[in-house]
Amino acid sequence: MEQKLRAEAFAELHRRGDPLVLYNIWDAGSAKAVAAAGAKAIATGSWSVAAAGGYPDGQAVPLLRLAEIARSIVDATDLPVTIDFEGGYAVEPDDVALNVSRIVDAGAVGINFEDQVIGGSGIHPVDLQTRRIRTIRLMAENKGTPFFINARTDLFLQQPDASRHEALVDAAIERGRAYAQAGASGFFVPGLAESGLIGRICDAVPLPVNVMMRAGVPAVAALAKLGVARVSYGPGPYRAMIEWLGRQAATVYGSP
Repeated sequence: MEQKLRAEAFAELHRRGDPLVLYNIWDAGSAKAVAAAGAKAIATGSWSVAAAGGYPDGQAVPLLRLAEIARSIVDATDLPVTIDFEGGYAVEPDDVALNVSRIVDAGAVGINFEDQVIGGSGIHPVDLQTRRIRTIRLMAENKGTPFFINARTDLFLQQPDASRHEALVDAAIERGRAYAQAGASGFFVPGLAESGLIGRICDAVPLPVNVMMRAGVPAVAALAKLGVARVSYGPGPYRAMIEWLGRQAATVYGSP
């Protein structure tokens, strides 16, 4: 299936109340395993890709190496592939768009694109992040692909105290609406777990809402009832696989 058709099919999988479930992978081999299990699309997780290559998270994987990984995953499956591209490996909009073009050229149909300041603190101002999204959208249109920009806000991840998340919801909604106007395709709110708050965002933001599974997050069926359109597993699959590998190795080497 050509890239444009895969991109269109991927976008159509995002349905409010019937979420696309993405069990995140990190290389071509894990992509093949998840595809064979019945996945409808393939998604990387930045933490997992970095860890698998011996890198820390936070855009430490060299950009050209990441593009190579993306292409190897695309070549390994007929399913749509979306790449966790963190903060775009740059700050200025034109530089970000140039970097994202490498992922488009690798055959991917979308990215996660976050608003936190990589290597710094806090999150980018709304006006800067919307310019970054708008420039990515223009680049993709010039390439003739309906690229899926899953705009992620790190408001909730940067506040580990879940009791304070309610105070952040209005700011998240403001960002979600602004990102939609700038050309984003989806809105990702990792770190948010409380049902009522997730439902508020689903009702208020005119984009498919993506939630990341973690401790305390409702089950997929419950998220569907809240209006969630996409569910990701983030680094969970990689961590589970490495724990399993360690246990198996321990049986071989007789470790406690």
